[in-house]
Amino acid sequence: MEYPHVITHEAAKHFASGRSPGAGAEPRASEQMDWQSLPELRVERGLFSRNRIVAAERLVPEHSAFDMLRTKLMQRLRQNNWKSVAITSPTPACGKTFVSLNLAFSLSHQKDCRTLLLDLDLRRPQVGKSLGMKDAPSMEAFLKGNSSISETFRRHGDNLAIAANNHPVEFAAELLQSSEAKDQLQSLQQTMAPDVLLYDLPPMLSNDDVLAFLPNVDCVILVAAAEHSTLNEVDVCEQELAANTNMAGVVLNKCRYTIDKYGY
Repeated sequence: MEYPHVITHEAAKHFASGRSPGAGAEPRASEQMDWQSLPELRVERGLFSRNRIVAAERLVPEHSAFDMLRTKLMQRLRQNNWKSVAITSPTPACGKTFVSLNLAFSLSHQKDCRTLLLDLDLRRPQVGKSLGMKDAPSMEAFLKGNSSISETFRRHGDNLAIAANNHPVEFAAELLQSSEAKDQLQSLQQTMAPDVLLYDLPPMLSNDDVLAFLPNVDCVILVAAAEHSTLNEVDVCEQELAANTNMAGVVLNKCRYTIDKYGY
């Protein structure tokens, strides 16, 4: 099996100082939604293993790669007072949804960390499929303000809520940069008060969806695939991302290595 290796990003000079876009005043407790009121996400037995979501049940040592990614990310978020993280890749088939899901479930094991994962790869949604969701909601309806949080999110455990998507959206870039979507995401943060928001975005070089959405996030993780992504693709994406937001780092996925007896 192929699992990611975390590469520390060297372009720390691009990190912005000061308060993050999502670091507004905390809403009053009475305005916040009770996470326990969200519908429960029921996952078919054996699905996590079949779809290599190894961080969910942590039955195999490979989950440690995502725990390491989680810890590095949490340190970066706390240092900069960031909350929202976009996850993208240069091209399709790099494993960004695989990384997004495993990172989300790894974060869920931090009991004091409330995490939201949103499938914003609107042209080719994969989160619901990976979780075997037969009743995935419409992300388009949510971003347009036509469906509620409780209609859109499913809760796994006490501190992870996931919003999948049931159908492709034709004009995705226009929706992602619309005022309605911005208002919905701001309301989501105020109502749910998450510690971390993960956005699974489309591949960056396929369309303009990622660039359209970057103003809504604090930082971004770029997922590259060994023996698939080229150095030029990664370089182009890094430069574009660093010019428009904060680079949290690069993850090299599909990296083949042997786990030693200590599980490292």
